Amino acid sequence: MTDILRLPAETTYAAELEALKRKDDAPTPRGWAMSPKAVVTYLMGGKAADGTPISAKYVGDRRLIETAVATLATDRALLLLGVPGTAKSWVSEHLAAAICGDSSLVIQCTAGTDENQIRYGWNYAQLLANGPSREALVPTPLYRAMETGKLCRLEELTRMGSDVQDTLITVLSEKMMPIPELNDAVYARRGFNLIATANNRDKGVNELSSALKRRFNVVVLPLPDDMNEEISIVTRRVGEMAQSLDLPAPKNVAEEVARVVSIFRELRGGSTLDGKVTLKTPTGSLSTAEAIAVTVGGLSQAAYFDGGKLSAEGLAPSLLGAIVKDPVQDKVVLEEYLEAVLKKRPDYAGYYRALVDLV
Repeated sequence: MTDILRLPAETTYAAELEALKRKDDAPTPRGWAMSPKAVVTYLMGGKAADGTPISAKYVGDRRLIETAVATLATDRALLLLGVPGTAKSWVSEHLAAAICGDSSLVIQCTAGTDENQIRYGWNYAQLLANGPSREALVPTPLYRAMETGKLCRLEELTRMGSDVQDTLITVLSEKMMPIPELNDAVYARRGFNLIATANNRDKGVNELSSALKRRFNVVVLPLPDDMNEEISIVTRRVGEMAQSLDLPAPKNVAEEVARVVSIFRELRGGSTLDGKVTLKTPTGSLSTAEAIAVTVGGLSQAAYFDGGKLSAEGLAPSLLGAIVKDPVQDKVVLEEYLEAVLKKRPDYAGYYRALVDLV
């Protein structure tokens, strides 16, 4: 038992990682902790050479993960692209944990991210006292990854300004970072590479320059095609999160997850599952990650306020928040869906009543 809210992947799954390394005799790139085959097994699930079961971290097309791993074994950086909630950050973290045993070298890109947060900064007290020196230099995660031959993760790359994005071009093409203040440079060690994530749905993001795009291999992570697959993903992740948050899981979790996922898939797909009713789509993505968040919110409501009973009434407020991002447009979408679809389904009567009251 630990008081840390969320442990890094390399700690949580340390036993699985060690089992995969023990008898890993497949070809391994220099600087990697395990072979590309073992990395794919760690992500997709299976068994280690000694028979240890390996849980699936990603449920989807194995070829996509193989392509991502193969990219990182070259001098090309990897860009994981997809709508919000397609497990881009999750895959990025687990790739780093398996390949270099350290997923903590992360830069969260925002509109306020500047070059100092990408390249390096300075300890201004030492800088003023002694001038530019290695001791006064403050390394960023990218700098440390280059020095130690590890993977650096750049989350939401396109949220960062285009001029700051382009500071990566020299690093990606020359595998070095100039330090002009010291007339020096840091050179990347074997094992270094970048994993960036970006979503292709949000408005107001900064496009990558063509020069930077050329230095990435792009792997697009889609939303699950199969409904049963998506229900399985949500149910498993909800179970893991409930355990880490000490939330009891009522017996009807899987049943309610199926209903939430059905609602999400119909609204984001623009039609009912049987294809008989055409629907308007909301502005949000209604991703798998949001379905997980809605259900975990319902479990918390059930545990602390509803006597442990997971119900439509407890899930409805979180469901409403996930669907109605635009208070005008999305409200109309939801109202039409309630009247045209949910009102006619007896097994969704609780959701209909609860959402009508909230809308």
